[in-house]
Amino acid sequence: VQLQASGGGLVQAGGSLRLSCAASGRTFSSSIVMGWFRQAPGKEREGVSCMSSYDRSTFYGDSVKGRFAISTDNAKNTMYLQMTSLEPEDTGVYFCAATEWYGTSCLRSDEYPYWGQGTLVTVSS
Repeated sequence: VQLQASGGGLVQAGGSLRLSCAASGRTFSSSIVMGWFRQAPGKEREGVSCMSSYDRSTFYGDSVKGRFAISTDNAKNTMYLQMTSLEPEDTGVYFCAATEWYGTSCLRSDEYPYWGQGTLVTVSS
């Protein structure tokens, strides 16, 4: 699976951004779990959101619940992360990832073998 993330940029606090992750080599209609992660300078990679194609279940990290929304467009084989009410603490490099299955939690980065390059999100105060 090849993944290409895009859509990052500079936004003021309270603003919105939509990230995209285009996939090739595997379709979202097949058995796959997709996730978004972020990493701020000096911090560990953090699970932001994930979605399973098996049952369309979605999960969110506590810090983004109610503000971010994950979705997919199977026709475009693209995953999205709609981010609203952005805060300076949301600043970081955002990565998309994919796996055929997960064990403990799809918000754990060690569950994913396939990663896209990151896209930088900067939220100014």
